[in-house]
Amino acid sequence: MPSTIRMFARYNQWANRRLYEAAARLTPAEYRADHGAFFRSLKGTLNHILVGDRVWMSRFTGTGPVPSRLDEILFEDFAALRAAREAEDARIVAWADGLDEAALAGRFTYRPLTRPEPITQPLWHFFNHQTHHRGQAHVILTRTTGEGPELDLILYQRETGDGL
Repeated sequence: MPSTIRMFARYNQWANRRLYEAAARLTPAEYRADHGAFFRSLKGTLNHILVGDRVWMSRFTGTGPVPSRLDEILFEDFAALRAAREAEDARIVAWADGLDEAALAGRFTYRPLTRPEPITQPLWHFFNHQTHHRGQAHVILTRTTGEGPELDLILYQRETGDGL
């Protein structure tokens, strides 16, 4: 699992880059349009993914900004959000690359923002959050443009050789 966790960090960076490349082609109105998704629009969904990553990374590292709400809009401007996403992805990759084998194989305990009871999970669970919400963003992009970007893990592995 240790090398898999590092691969997940790089995969997330790759998938987010592809997602943002597709989102950059939308008009501002399309980017902000309410699609009835959990975070309403692509703007809301992409902001939420960054919110989640910042919450997780603050738990793991004890550093970085900590949003107070899961629906917080960190950046109104797409270009600023994209730059923050790229920086956070680089931070996640560096963090994963810096973990020793014991940490990579371990579990962690945290308190969710939405409930008081602590939860203990394997470290890899962190990456499931991005994948889940990228799927929602993909649906919005597909509805809007007729085609969403390919984000499948196997495509990443075929392109990069990572994890094979």
